[in-house]
Amino acid sequence: MSEVLVIGHRNPDTDAICSAIGYAEFKRRTGMPNALAARCGETNERIDFVLKTFGMEAPKFVADVAPKVCDVMEHKVVSVGPRTSVVEALAMMDEKNLRMLPVLDQDRRCLGLLSVFKASRFFFPSLNRIFDSRRVLASLRSLCRVLQGTMICAFDPEREDDLILMVATLKPASFAARLPQYPHEKLAVVVGDREDIQRLAVQGRVRVVIITGGLRVSEDIQAVAQSHEVSLIVSPHDSATTAMLCRASIAVEHLLHQNFQSFGIEDRLMDIQHRAVDSQQQAFPVLNNEKHVVGVITKSCFLQKTTRQLILVDHNELTQAVQGADQVDILEIIDHHRIGSLSTTQPILFRNEPVGSTSTIVADCFKRYGVELPPSIAGLLLAGLVSDTLNLTSPTTTPRDAEILEWLEVLSNTQAREFTEKLFESGSVLVSRPADQSITADCKEYVEGNRRFSVAQIEEIGFDQFQKRKIEVRTALEQYRAVNRYDFSVLLVTDVVLQTSLLLVAGNTRLRDAIQYPEPEPGMFELTGIVSRKKQLLPYLTNMLARLDGAGT
Repeated sequence: MSEVLVIGHRNPDTDAICSAIGYAEFKRRTGMPNALAARCGETNERIDFVLKTFGMEAPKFVADVAPKVCDVMEHKVVSVGPRTSVVEALAMMDEKNLRMLPVLDQDRRCLGLLSVFKASRFFFPSLNRIFDSRRVLASLRSLCRVLQGTMICAFDPEREDDLILMVATLKPASFAARLPQYPHEKLAVVVGDREDIQRLAVQGRVRVVIITGGLRVSEDIQAVAQSHEVSLIVSPHDSATTAMLCRASIAVEHLLHQNFQSFGIEDRLMDIQHRAVDSQQQAFPVLNNEKHVVGVITKSCFLQKTTRQLILVDHNELTQAVQGADQVDILEIIDHHRIGSLSTTQPILFRNEPVGSTSTIVADCFKRYGVELPPSIAGLLLAGLVSDTLNLTSPTTTPRDAEILEWLEVLSNTQAREFTEKLFESGSVLVSRPADQSITADCKEYVEGNRRFSVAQIEEIGFDQFQKRKIEVRTALEQYRAVNRYDFSVLLVTDVVLQTSLLLVAGNTRLRDAIQYPEPEPGMFELTGIVSRKKQLLPYLTNMLARLDGAGT
């Protein structure tokens, strides 16, 4: 069964993490056993404090949900070793209906590919290479195994030889005259029950004499072969079949495509599809980070539809969603922010409510449908609610938030006020993280018309830590804007006790000039009473942009 990831936005805050865990629990309890909470960003100190308080693990980390090679590849790899004979490999390919076979060493590293096409060229050489049809490149051990024969005597049977195949159909005189035309140590003579021909071959010290038809070899011939160090093999087949199988005893390592295309297990399908389509290969080894073969992907695999699906919580814009969200099915969206420009290929459940937190909506689902809410999940949802509403003091707070919070307090046996104090004391990103990480810990990207910009927020108890690191934070904000080529980037630093904020603005000097709040320092504004990014700051910024655009900026 495919997984359904319940996932919040990039740079997740407490509400995104808690609502993902809570809604995944709700979906499992209401008939979706494969719902799994996930995250596409790192947790912070406050999130870790919440998870530890209520005994929960962090959601599964998923950086990219775009269909990958591992989603469609064949995990059961049919392969052979380099010393496998071609006839054995071709039999396997015929049984499995394969046109290409990876050849792996003992560490499962791919040495090359064996194709039906290259094998056929070996068995049916062109007219200008007709001598190749008599070439046998194999060890005596391999010859005997492929022939399913019996080795009467053998000298150095493991040594691989480049032999010349001679099928003895001539009269003894003609055969005796022909033998000296070739190096005796390279000859493999195929003969029936003609003892006179057998004797000439053995006395001529050929490399091996192969007696066909499963016929008995006389003790006299065996004795001469021993004295002349000539190997003897008895084949159960007729001469024609024996000659064919001798050719097919060549090890696959001699017929490999060594210049082959392979893909990584985490490669995105859309990134590699053109290379696969343009390649003459029909199948491609899939490698892990250690370059071991862990699967095979064929061209037909690219036509498969991946079954990973998403439920988005605490956001509804693709610019804020996990990478690759636009390439998979989105089943539901549970959110309390403004509705962005996201579109879907089919109708979905979209629950968007003007409340203070997504955790409020998730808790309401349990309550509305009479689904049992475990105390630990109730505690997480309480944490998400008080974090996003600053314990019901934020302008985004609604009566529904207060009603749900009272219910969650009872179920989780947690006093919201006491918990909120501990939550905001549990960690300051300005203390625990470098400046460049502090400004992206809770950051979202927005698009208004032709403008792309970012809005980040840091919630602190007082401004002391910010004042200490003000210069490096401002520098990091400008660098972040430049790297991402945003029109502007802003950072809202909020004092959750005094319910007021400082706003840093990087980029777009026309916007900075239009902000109608006190500006104690260039690019830094005092926003008294502003604590909500969603309900206060973002509408203010978008309204100013509209006025500026209307004025022709």
